[in-house]
Amino acid sequence: QEQLVESGGGLVQAGGSLRLSCRAQRMIFSVYRSHDVGWYRQASGKQRELVARILSGGSTEYADSVNGRFTISRDNSRKTVTLQMSSLKSEDTAVYFCMVGDFWGRGTQVTVPS
Repeated sequence: QEQLVESGGGLVQAGGSLRLSCRAQRMIFSVYRSHDVGWYRQASGKQRELVARILSGGSTEYADSVNGRFTISRDNSRKTVTLQMSSLKSEDTAVYFCMVGDFWGRGTQVTVPS
C-alpha cells in the first residue's frame, strides 16, 4: 500500500491539457503539512528531473521547460498535490512521480504524441 497515489495520467494531443493529482492517503495530516511537495518526471532513457515543487515556506519552483505552462498546487485539508498541465508538448511525455517529503508515488504515464 503506497503512501502516495497518483492519478490523471493519459494520452493527450499536443497543445492539450491534463491534470495530475496525488493523494497522501495514508499520511497523517500533521506530517503531510510539514513536507515539501512536488512533481518529478522521467522520460524513457533519461534521468528523473524536477517539474515543479512547493517549498515549506510556500514558494514554488518550476523547471524552465514547463514554466508558464504547468501549475502546481496543494490542498492540505485533503492531503493532495495537483499539477495542472497546459499547452502540452511531445517533450512532456514521461512518467510523472509525486513527491511528498521523502515519499514517492509509483508514477503515472503522460503521453503526448509527436
